[in-house]
Amino acid sequence: MNNLHIIKNREQRTSWILLLPAVLLLLFVFGYPIARAFWLSLFTQNLGTKLQPVFSGLDNYVRMAGDGRFWQSFSTTIAFTSASVVLELLLGMAIALVLNQQFLGRGLVRTSAIIPWALPTALIGLAWNWIFNDQFGVVNDILLRLGLIQSGINWLGEPTLAMSAVIFADVWKTTPFISILLLAGLQSISSDLYEAHAIDGATPWQSFRSITLPLLLPQILIALLFRVAQAFGVFDLIQVMTGGGPGGATEVVSLYIYSTVMRYLDFGYGAALVVVTFLLLIVAVAIASFFLNKSRTTKTA
Repeated sequence: MNNLHIIKNREQRTSWILLLPAVLLLLFVFGYPIARAFWLSLFTQNLGTKLQPVFSGLDNYVRMAGDGRFWQSFSTTIAFTSASVVLELLLGMAIALVLNQQFLGRGLVRTSAIIPWALPTALIGLAWNWIFNDQFGVVNDILLRLGLIQSGINWLGEPTLAMSAVIFADVWKTTPFISILLLAGLQSISSDLYEAHAIDGATPWQSFRSITLPLLLPQILIALLFRVAQAFGVFDLIQVMTGGGPGGATEVVSLYIYSTVMRYLDFGYGAALVVVTFLLLIVAVAIASFFLNKSRTTKTA
């Protein structure tokens, strides 16, 4: 018994030694920038201080509480994230269900479906910028030819339309990512379950609710976890398409942080914005992880 205990302790020490380089690398890559941002957020460092750091405690966070532009960008981020993730999940589920069926050329279709996700986001933003152009865009050209409009619509120049355009572009790009994740989960579900359910007289919709959704819940939560974090930190797509305009209608938190640091050179306040955004993401990830672990426990039970 003692020998087994000694061997177990030795294996644990060996595993920690083998993991130590990876842990140190993660601390250096992620831990140091986070700690540096938090430390800088306690200082005022802008043109008013001649870019010299002056300790100000929690003043940056107090300033943030009354910053209307920050809260506006935060609400815009929530709206963008909610709309894009919900649409991506619904479309991704539909595409995954189709790709899970047997049909001629399924392999080619599966490969083609991932292309939008593989393309650079900045390139995608530039392409959709031209597609929604009010004078030369394809969307207006099609609508004009169909007689649905009499003159070109300024898609990226009107607040509601601009937000809809960037959401549409994001959904087009990232839906394949969710569909591939869900497709992997669908392929792990045994077809015998559906056959047994069909013998009992269940309809396809009943099988979807009783078998597919419960067994696919972990993959759904993982997809949501990835997409919420990515959508909340979206930058390049909106920067290329609208630059946060018109009138700040599409300015998300990441663009506001970029403007604060790079345009106004307010490094202390920008660091505070980064810290708060990071903490909000941690909360969102923690909530998603809780439901993911709960779903796994229920599935195992």
